[in-house]
Amino acid sequence: MREYRTEELAEAAGIPVRTLRFYRERKLLPPPRREGRIAWYDEHHLARLRTIAALLERGHTLGGIAELTAAFENGRDVGQLGELLGIGWSEETPVRLTPEALADYFEGEVTPENLAASLDLGYLATDGDAIVHVSRRLLDVSSALVREGVPLAAVLETGRRVREHADAMAALFTELISAHLTEEALPRLRPLAKSVVEAELTMAMDRLLASATASATPPAAPSAPSAAPSGVQDPSS
Repeated sequence: MREYRTEELAEAAGIPVRTLRFYRERKLLPPPRREGRIAWYDEHHLARLRTIAALLERGHTLGGIAELTAAFENGRDVGQLGELLGIGWSEETPVRLTPEALADYFEGEVTPENLAASLDLGYLATDGDAIVHVSRRLLDVSSALVREGVPLAAVLETGRRVREHADAMAALFTELISAHLTEEALPRLRPLAKSVVEAELTMAMDRLLASATASATPPAAPSAPSAAPSGVQDPSS
């Protein structure tokens, strides 16, 4: 299991070091492992910080989070807490938006049909008067495609198809780990699956681009017949 110094853990969690120290003082984080004057944190601390961020995004107070996590200290870990609250182990950062901000992202493409499709996919949820997008990365990518001229309806349909393939790939990796190791190894080895998918997708895109370039290259024009050597009569004359 990877270990982090204080500054490294704060960077991985996307928070200032002073916030990390504040959480530690409020007993929101388990104590780190000490090696002399150096504090070492591990993946469980990082998971706890991500859960805290998700709970704050959902409107929980730090006091309430402290009570929730304390209730799970005996026999349950932060992953189970996140699962209970619908957070899971996702590395994605939710984004709270007003309806006006959502419309600005997609330049007039926020139609009732597209909203319904986004809700059905689980990309969007409502929280009072606000709209929550489940993933900052997916929001940025989909809005960039719309700005390039791709209809939002087509982006959402592609997202639905990608979801099917992603579920299949996740199942393959889970079966591999479960068959040869244990399911407890899945959170630790998940970055390996991510690396495999990114590498395979990159190589697949390279193959498609190479094939498209080869198809678009016109065939070479046939060379003109060479002139008869000097002193040799053309047989057609």
